[in-house]
Amino acid sequence: MSKIRYIWIFALGLLLASCVTSKKVNYMQEPDKSIPAYADTLSFEDYKLRIGDRLYVYVYSVDDRITQMYNSGSNASQMRQQMGQGGAYGSYDLYTYLVDDEGNIDFPTIGKLQVRGLTTREVKHLLEDELSTLMRELPGYKTVSCEVNIVQRSFSVVGIQSGRYTINKEKMTIFEALAMIGDISEFGSRHEVKVIREIEGKTKIMTFDVRSKDIVNSEYYYIEPNDIIYIRYMPGYAFGINSAATTLGIVSSTISFGVFIYSIVQTGINHVNKYYGGK
Repeated sequence: MSKIRYIWIFALGLLLASCVTSKKVNYMQEPDKSIPAYADTLSFEDYKLRIGDRLYVYVYSVDDRITQMYNSGSNASQMRQQMGQGGAYGSYDLYTYLVDDEGNIDFPTIGKLQVRGLTTREVKHLLEDELSTLMRELPGYKTVSCEVNIVQRSFSVVGIQSGRYTINKEKMTIFEALAMIGDISEFGSRHEVKVIREIEGKTKIMTFDVRSKDIVNSEYYYIEPNDIIYIRYMPGYAFGINSAATTLGIVSSTISFGVFIYSIVQTGINHVNKYYGGK
C-alpha cells in the first residue's frame, strides 16, 4: 500500500499546482515583485491620423445648396447612428474619405488636403478655413462648420481569445476593451498581455500585467485604433483544468482505475504463484 500512498501524495501536489488562485486572476492588485510597476506616464493625447484611416465629414450651413453639395442629402443624425452601431461598411462609407499613402484626403472643391499626423479637431478647423475661403467668393456668402469623425476604428484580439471589435468612443481603456471580449478567460495569462501597436510607421510590442493597479497610470491604459492584443495561455493550463473539484475528480478517477487494474493483475499473479507453488 506504500505505492498507493505515494500516488496520492503526487495527486495532491498536482491538485494544488493546477488550481487557479485569486492572485492569478484578480485585477487592481497592489504591485509586488512579480508584477511590474509603471511610472506615471499617463497623458491621453488625441489620436493622430495615419495612412489608411477613414474620415467621415459632414458640412453644416444655413444655405441648403451647400449642405446638398457636400453631404449629398445625407442626414447627420442617421450617419452618427450608423457609426455608433460600428458597421464596417455602412451606407455612410460612401461619404468617407480615405487617408491615402501620401497622407492626403481628396475633398470636393478643395482637392488634396494633407491630414496625416493631425487630430480630427485640427482637420475640422482646416476644412472650415478652406471652405470659408472658397465660399467668400459666392454671392450671399454663408459661414460653414464641419463635423469630422474617424470611422471603422477597431482593435483585434488574438491568442486564446480572438476577434475584432469596434472602438465606439473617443477614449477606450484596456479594461473596457477586455469587457467587450467577455474578460480574459480563466486559462488566459493576465500577467503577460502584449499590445502590438504601430507608431509612426514602426511596430512596437509592449508587455504588461493587467492585474497591477499601477496600469491606470501608464501609457498602456488606453487602447488605440488598430491595436492588437495578444493573450496567451496561462502556463500549465493547456488541458483545461481550472478548479480544484475538476482536478480532484480527474485524479481520483485515474487513481481508482489504476488501483482497479493493479488489483486484477496482483490477484492473477497470486493465483499463478499459488498454482505453481503448490506443485
